[in-house]
Amino acid sequence: MAISVDSVYQRVLGILNKEQRGYVTAQEFNLFANQAQEDLFEQYFYDINQFGRIPGNNTEYSDMLNMLDEKISPFKTSASLTYDAINNLFNLPTDVYRLGTVIYSNTTTDSFGAVSTEQIEAEKVNQNEILYINSSPLTKPVNTRPIYTKNSTGLNVYGASELTNNVSCTYIKKPAKVQWAYTVVFDEPLYNASQSVDFELEPSEETELVVKILELSGLLIKDYNLYNAVNQEEIETIQQEKS
Repeated sequence: MAISVDSVYQRVLGILNKEQRGYVTAQEFNLFANQAQEDLFEQYFYDINQFGRIPGNNTEYSDMLNMLDEKISPFKTSASLTYDAINNLFNLPTDVYRLGTVIYSNTTTDSFGAVSTEQIEAEKVNQNEILYINSSPLTKPVNTRPIYTKNSTGLNVYGASELTNNVSCTYIKKPAKVQWAYTVVFDEPLYNASQSVDFELEPSEETELVVKILELSGLLIKDYNLYNAVNQEEIETIQQEKS
């Protein structure tokens, strides 16, 4: 389930109007909404790292890790990779947030002519290790033991030679960009559901999104009392979740 962008927008406007704190335009809201969603999404991974480091990892922390994994699960996906012959690499999907497993589909034919395909996980190595790895028959990659290197633009995958097909990956995708779309009717913006894009976070995060957007709105309208009040509420919410 997603969080209605219109529901969050109306709650934000309602609070600002009630408190006579100023006005946030649709364009400003969209900017703040995407920043808020990005902040919450990144916090999941920070929290996983934090709770995973706690010694003993008792039931309380295990439950927290499970809860965080459930929040991230909708963003786990996979894709077949396309080789870019111009740049000599596999392009990663444009919505990759964190790369998971790189997989090579190794197809072989036995002496009887039977064809079989095995999904093999490629091992990640650093670019400066390639020369050393290839120098020994024991470490040199083969199709049944592939390796890969990653840079800012894509992957190079190696088996018996550099591979150019049958490679896929699992990854965590970025949340879709939020958009509160509208049409102008009698000089007023009217919500356009067909052109809008909802938040992709769990419904339980709606209040936290509202808090973060109000926090950013407080800075925009230079209402530091609103900013401080909302920021304090956010801190208290985080402390309650982690206590």
